[in-house]
Amino acid sequence: MESRWRAWAREPLLHFLLIGLLLFLVLGRSGSGHPEGYSIRVDEDQIARLAANWERTWQRPPNAEELNRIVDNHVREEIYFREALRLGLDEDDIVIRRRLRTKMEFLTRGSIESEAPDDAVLQQWLDDHPETYAADAVMSFDQIYLGEDGVADEIQAALDAGTDPQQLGVSTRLPFSMTDASRSDVERQFGEAFAGAIDADQMGEWQGPVQSGFGGHLVRLRAYDPGEAPSLDDVRQRVENDWRNATASEREEEAFAVMRSAYSVEIEGRD
Repeated sequence: MESRWRAWAREPLLHFLLIGLLLFLVLGRSGSGHPEGYSIRVDEDQIARLAANWERTWQRPPNAEELNRIVDNHVREEIYFREALRLGLDEDDIVIRRRLRTKMEFLTRGSIESEAPDDAVLQQWLDDHPETYAADAVMSFDQIYLGEDGVADEIQAALDAGTDPQQLGVSTRLPFSMTDASRSDVERQFGEAFAGAIDADQMGEWQGPVQSGFGGHLVRLRAYDPGEAPSLDDVRQRVENDWRNATASEREEEAFAVMRSAYSVEIEGRD
């Protein structure tokens, strides 16, 4: 019997419960601790929210027995939560700190996503990226495949010397030329990055290396029609979606800067 008591005395759970009981007695008499004390009230609105959360998961309302278990579990969670706060388990716990940070970042992103840009912002984005929203551009070009390494110096020298471009580069099944090809057709053959990297200002000149999913290319643009620029009303949703995606990180940093400005932070050893 004595050995059994000694084993229990070394049990960490027993120590935890004894400390909790002691704090319960001390805090209960002093009235300190969690601001809501030891009173838990689950009203009809809260029960309705718990039931609604359950219904969203299971696609049906809970029956009476299930609802009782939901409410009992809520009470259990609230008790554990308050007792954990009384024991200071939230202090200096890296896991809890990170989960709270994650939750705050989630809430911040939610508020950012609800932000509605005005027409001036969207129009500026459209003006800055006209090629993205224009009617499909049409182009004619020749290309020399350089291989995965994309080394162009020797081939450029051969071109300057008048060598037939179709005799240069690495053999491939990719077409040497495309004529009156839409941008979407070029993207299907060579990839989006390739189509977007061709510089219309270098008409008739070999430019590159231009990268595709296959490697590097030298490209000679023979004709280019950029297509007609749309109005904002025609592409509003696309522009707004692209603006949100591209500026999300920047706007999140701005939101954090507002929160950060409310704090006075002193870091020892830093100017």
